[in-house]
Amino acid sequence: MSFLEVLYFIVPSALFYAAPLILTAIGGVFSERSGVINIGLEGMMVIGAFVGILFNLFFADTFGSLTPWVALLAAMVVGAIFALFHAVAAITFRADQTISGVAINMLGLALSLFLTKLIFEGKGQTDYISERFNRFGIPYLEDIPFIGPMFFKDLYGTTILAIFIAILAWVVIYKTPFGLRVRAVGEHPMAADTMGVNVNRLRYISVMISGALAGIGGAIYSQTVTGDFSHSTITGQGFMALAAMIFGKWHPLGAMGAAIFFGLAQSLSIAGNAIPYVQDIPAVYLQILPYVLTILALAGFIGKATAPKASGIPYVKGNR
Repeated sequence: MSFLEVLYFIVPSALFYAAPLILTAIGGVFSERSGVINIGLEGMMVIGAFVGILFNLFFADTFGSLTPWVALLAAMVVGAIFALFHAVAAITFRADQTISGVAINMLGLALSLFLTKLIFEGKGQTDYISERFNRFGIPYLEDIPFIGPMFFKDLYGTTILAIFIAILAWVVIYKTPFGLRVRAVGEHPMAADTMGVNVNRLRYISVMISGALAGIGGAIYSQTVTGDFSHSTITGQGFMALAAMIFGKWHPLGAMGAAIFFGLAQSLSIAGNAIPYVQDIPAVYLQILPYVLTILALAGFIGKATAPKASGIPYVKGNR
């Protein structure tokens, strides 16, 4: 396998594994830009992964090849509702946002496994889905020398969706009045309040957007990578997305770039045995690579990246 063939293999693979991380990281950007820390991204991905698989299994005969896409909508709705628990605790009851996020992570896994055992007669995992996302090539673009086979051949629609949402999030956050208000309540909520912005309502909306995107991310992962749901379907991807958000300095496009970096590490850990030279590295090193890079990224950049000033601070009307 030549170097060019390695690139043709590894780049689409990295984008494929990055898609769930991109969406979840963008969700984290919305939440934390509004001033609410969302450690619960992992739990929201878990619930999205579970709902995506469950919907796919139950409605495959109804929707046919469209089932995985409709399952994303179901996971989005459930993810947003699940994020509402975090929003109520963090915004209305002013609970510690880190503890609330950890509770969401625990609840997401526990609830999903309980329902799995209940629905599938005591089994610890669901059945395998029959309908999955299909690969395709973009006509004409896939014929472009060098970049065509790398970026436009054997694509998943989920990759395009993730990149589109990252760009859309950048437009919304930096080019619209809504995005300006989100950034304002995350930086100086009292100033935003005096200008007539409903701080708590905007934070609720942002946290629910976060849960919706994390739910989609989880459903993409379960329907593309694993094909079923169990306790090990989502194993740290939510924390990788959180690291990508910090690594990307709370910017949608920066988070997307960092997520692609982590997606590359994940693709090496899963598909590395098919790549020359990489296949000679012991499998255990490749398997821990994504988590090691997550720790290194946080250790190296968390001090240099500046979070929104009001992040993690409950807003009390009238307090400075």
